Amino acid sequence: MNHPLGGRTVLVTGANGGLGEQFVHQALQRGAVKVYAAARTPRPWDDARVASLELDLTDPDHAARAAAAAPDVDLLVNNAGIAPAGDSIAGPEEQLRQIFETNFFGTLRVANAFAPVLAASGGGSLLNVLSAAAWINVPTGYAASKAAMWSATNALRVQLRGQGTQVVGLLVGMVDTPMAARWDVPKVSPASVVAQAYDAVADGSIEVLADDTTRHLKSRLHTPAEELYPWLDEQLASFVP
Repeated sequence: MNHPLGGRTVLVTGANGGLGEQFVHQALQRGAVKVYAAARTPRPWDDARVASLELDLTDPDHAARAAAAAPDVDLLVNNAGIAPAGDSIAGPEEQLRQIFETNFFGTLRVANAFAPVLAASGGGSLLNVLSAAAWINVPTGYAASKAAMWSATNALRVQLRGQGTQVVGLLVGMVDTPMAARWDVPKVSPASVVAQAYDAVADGSIEVLADDTTRHLKSRLHTPAEELYPWLDEQLASFVP
């Protein structure tokens, strides 16, 4: 089934960031009639079709309030996330909890809060922004949280199948945004990532591999572990999630 953006109402979390801004702008370019630009600290937009919305993923009440404030949404883009400097799977535990509260629990909370809204629209679409870090052995809480959210995205696809919701996982390596500025590695443009994501929504796809790194990595996942993980160790010198 195709799901073009013309005439649709979109909500984008993390809308103030480089990728989030592209999700907002390209939704409008593709014919969305309204876009809720959600962020922890909302900002004004210069387009009457954009409605700013306060949404803190770490606040358990915010997701329900956002769903009540935006009952017309039929495409939810779960884009918000954090990747703190110095992140390590070794802790501190407080930071690891903050990462998971945002990237996993917060994202899942928003998806669950909007599931009835999407159902009321006839099923709608849910797009979760994930990361190729979910598939590699990099020792960070960010990678672990994205692995958990990749699993949850696939589970949501099953959970929401009965109401007709399209669930799309967007996987990408390094994107040229402020969050990735501290890493001097090849990066894909936000515009390219978002264009591929919305193309997938439109054509009914369920997974997007948005750059060469991610596509190559996915092609290697069938490799026996004794070969895969040593190979991944070699790649980490040039790839950081």
